[in-house]
Amino acid sequence: MSDDRMRGDKLLCQVFKSPRQEGMYLYVDKRWGVAEVPEALLERFGTPLTAMTLILSPEKRLGRAQAVDVMAAIRESGFYLQMPPAKEDYLLDHHGTTPTFAEGSDPQGD
Repeated sequence: MSDDRMRGDKLLCQVFKSPRQEGMYLYVDKRWGVAEVPEALLERFGTPLTAMTLILSPEKRLGRAQAVDVMAAIRESGFYLQMPPAKEDYLLDHHGTTPTFAEGSDPQGD
């Protein structure tokens, strides 16, 4: 990643979403695409689906990451991997786990 254009305060970034895991995104330098991404990561990520292209700068506001951190990772490793947010406990209950109640409480109000 020694290209002089990478040392500036802006970076043309391609963002891919994973077809295998909702909320997982891969940020890369648009000029190189996924060429710098390790094969093992690409196997887990799945065939990258283009989500967007954007110009990153230190001031850029991103939803779940600091642009300066994303830019640094791309410059150092060739990519930045954004993992899905952790699920809240109450969401886990909705997906088949039986909620627990405090002893002596009656969830139906009887």
